[in-house]
Order: sequence, then C-alpha cells, then structure tokens
Amino acid sequence: MAEILNLRRARKAKARTEHAAKGEANRIAFGRSKLEKLATEKAKTLLKTRLDGHFLTKANDHESD
Repeated sequence: MAEILNLRRARKAKARTEHAAKGEANRIAFGRSKLEKLATEKAKTLLKTRLDGHFLTKANDHESD
C-alpha cells in the first residue's frame, strides 16, 4: 500500500529547500570582499582584452553583423 503523504508538509519542505538554495546562491554572489570582486573584474577584463586582440578587425565591426 502507498505511504500517506501530508501535502502541506511536503509543500513547506519544498519551500524551505528552495529558500535555502537561494540563500546559498546569494552568499556566493554577494558575500565576497571588495578585493575578491575587484580581482574577478580584473580577470574578466584581461580575458576580454586578450580575446579582442586575436581579431583581425575591431570587435565593434563584428557586433554589427
């Protein structure tokens, strides 16, 4: 025979796990120090500059295509 399931408890448990997952994502996104944020931004800029350096024409020319 099937197990009896309380839908209210199941709904609340699901909401708790979703809330916890959202909190974890926010801690990762916003819980960094200013130096960590600056280091990440500097790395992104460096990668974009290196990628743009490999184009034969300017990157702006490619965006209009």
